Amino acid sequence: MLDKTINLSIPVKESILFSLKESTDEFSQELLYLSALMLYKRRKLWLGKAADLAGYSKIDFIYKLKKEAEAVFDYNKDEIDEIFNVSNQLPWRL
Repeated sequence: MLDKTINLSIPVKESILFSLKESTDEFSQELLYLSALMLYKRRKLWLGKAADLAGYSKIDFIYKLKKEAEAVFDYNKDEIDEIFNVSNQLPWRL
């Protein structure tokens, strides 16, 4: 299924862009990336969707996460315990 792209309009004062020394396109790209990063950190978007929102491939988004010192796979103790418990119940064949 193809996603329909919608355009959002966000009012920003020119003085903000001037202070940041960024063009409208640079600011828009940074805003999309930071939004994707925050939504990923809050677990509202998975890696692929966050990368898509930011305009990056999954691999490029992972590299950006690394530069930000963000975990690519961020599991809490309960989630890790569940993963190991399930994996221990799998039939292993050598």
